[in-house]
Amino acid sequence: MFYAAAQTINYPAEIPGMERLIVKTKDVLAANGVDDYDIIIEFGGHATLKMEGYRIDWSGNQTIISANDFSGARYGLLAFTEEIANGRKPDQINGRQVNPSMEVRAIKFNLPWDAYRESLSMDYHLSTCRDLKFWEAFLDMMMDNRFNQLALYNMHPFQYMVKLPNYPEASPFTDQEMADWQVFWKGLFRMAKERGVEVFIVNWNIVVPESFAKHHGVKTLNDTSQVVRDYTREAVTAVIDTYDDLSGLGVTLADWMTKMTAAEREDWIAETFVAGMKAANRPVKFLHRAVLSGSSNEMRRILDAADFQDPVQVEVKFNWSHGHSTPKLLITHASESGAVNTGYWNPAPENYKIEWMVRNEDFFILRWGEPDFIRSHIKTNTADFMNGYYIGSEGYIPAFEYFTKPEIGRTWNYAFERQWLFYSLWGRLLYDINTPDTVFEEQFNRKYRMDQGRQMLHAYKLVSKMPLRLASFFGSTWDYTLYAEGFMSPVTPPGYGFDDKASFFISLEELMDRKVLDPGYLSIKDYVAIQAEKEKVAENKKTPLDLANELTANATEADMLIRSLAANGSVYTSEYNQEIDDLRAWSLLSRYFARKLEAGVYLGLFRKTGDTSQKQQAVSALEEALVTWKDLSEVTSKNYIEVPYIVGGVFGFQDERKDYFSWRSLIPEVERDIEVAKSASFQK
Repeated sequence: MFYAAAQTINYPAEIPGMERLIVKTKDVLAANGVDDYDIIIEFGGHATLKMEGYRIDWSGNQTIISANDFSGARYGLLAFTEEIANGRKPDQINGRQVNPSMEVRAIKFNLPWDAYRESLSMDYHLSTCRDLKFWEAFLDMMMDNRFNQLALYNMHPFQYMVKLPNYPEASPFTDQEMADWQVFWKGLFRMAKERGVEVFIVNWNIVVPESFAKHHGVKTLNDTSQVVRDYTREAVTAVIDTYDDLSGLGVTLADWMTKMTAAEREDWIAETFVAGMKAANRPVKFLHRAVLSGSSNEMRRILDAADFQDPVQVEVKFNWSHGHSTPKLLITHASESGAVNTGYWNPAPENYKIEWMVRNEDFFILRWGEPDFIRSHIKTNTADFMNGYYIGSEGYIPAFEYFTKPEIGRTWNYAFERQWLFYSLWGRLLYDINTPDTVFEEQFNRKYRMDQGRQMLHAYKLVSKMPLRLASFFGSTWDYTLYAEGFMSPVTPPGYGFDDKASFFISLEELMDRKVLDPGYLSIKDYVAIQAEKEKVAENKKTPLDLANELTANATEADMLIRSLAANGSVYTSEYNQEIDDLRAWSLLSRYFARKLEAGVYLGLFRKTGDTSQKQQAVSALEEALVTWKDLSEVTSKNYIEVPYIVGGVFGFQDERKDYFSWRSLIPEVERDIEVAKSASFQK
């Protein structure tokens, strides 16, 4: 127990990193005129509190924060400080007890060196991600938003972390360069520990450094030779022994384990990672990704044999790479088919827990926030066999900010700070699903010193549904099968529909032929067939026109809020005005999607029935869509430059001009849809 009188706060040294929070609390107390007030933190022995939970009570001029562990104490003090920052006096703060809704609240973060996705959009971040000042800011954000795990991914991390006595050729660095890397890693892991964040290092298999491959005459990828196994095992042990504050290691059974059976893949993991972890001088946690593992039974076999001290984490990609879609689990990536293998959780596992990976490959530029979607996702998918979530991207690193035009006035340093609402919503709701909207509304009010946070959050709710609806309606699998904010689908997965090969843009005919992800929707193709035969639509199905009406209604209501919010734009900051522009952009995308759905239905009916009025309606809808897209191009061009999105050469695309993205650059594709509709003919 410790007592803090007035603004002199004493605290036990065993709570790492507490001094930063104490400084923040003192500043907030002083700024809000709170004097002569005691903060008492009672530590340990609270039967009703889970790990990371806290309770706030007050009595007289004392606030009592109770917790059983360091993170609970930090979160309790953060919650108290937030209430004071919102203008409440201590005696106006309601007592509460909060226990975490999810045990694991993790961020997936792809590192730019030895990156899985090689592109300029990765290279931008090389210096930023070597800067501990960036990681200090990112980890502060994680703690503020109650995230407690950080998973750092790259193809082969070990060469950047250790130099092995038996395999010095595996490191491309001099002794001094390796010493510098180790200072970096130890600093990062220490800062994370001080904020209650566990760090995992996660790789893809089977990968070795080029220098190692050349020295031993083996392949850099997909080499199962004994020397590769021995090297990997020794590297795993050395990393654990070198970094005391590293919390865990993770593995991906993926792209470079070809021509191996599911059993052989798992045996390789057991012989390298599991054996290396067992040989280390301390236990660490283990993350076994379900990606392409192929067999839940084989995974269970090696985890049973491993007999780890802590439950293993098994990460499952929820709806593959497009988790921001529907809360229904419809596809995963445990195999190339995308089929949901319930064997990972049925029968219920005894030595591991499932974590849902909700990937975001759909909005990198525009700000996004829909708390009701997140609440629904958590409620729908909470089960005894799972204990948490990962959020993050493969094609985007939230570090260096390269989207925004420098001349418009930037009030943030890093990319993640621009997407502050995304992280706040996911982190706070995973920690406490009962967190009310008022928490986020007050964040807006504090950030912009205004009183319209409620309207701002509601506008975000309305327009942020657009990418969710597109990803639910337009069936997709891996990363580049959909990029919702750009209305793009660079790759059409086999069996999902027509690919016109004209561009990355989702053309009218591609939209008309695409299968849906969520079976609650009727595809355009199926709806047109029903209408042409004058059959009845099932009551549990939402038609493309129903979706178009919903999108239009959302945009109409949002536009009213946006006009009101924009009226005060000159009063607030440049960042506020950019948020308003992002809301406009999502609203315009909602309208564009709606008109295109309508055009697809009308054109499909014309081709089925020969009714020329349907063809004219299609053309009219597309002409309106063109006007909307041009407005979208104007709004987004105010704030954003054309940016790299994809490296076509990596995937065999010939036209590298398509590697860059802007909404304006796609105007010719929007115009092409009109010509397609005008030239359409009745298909007898």
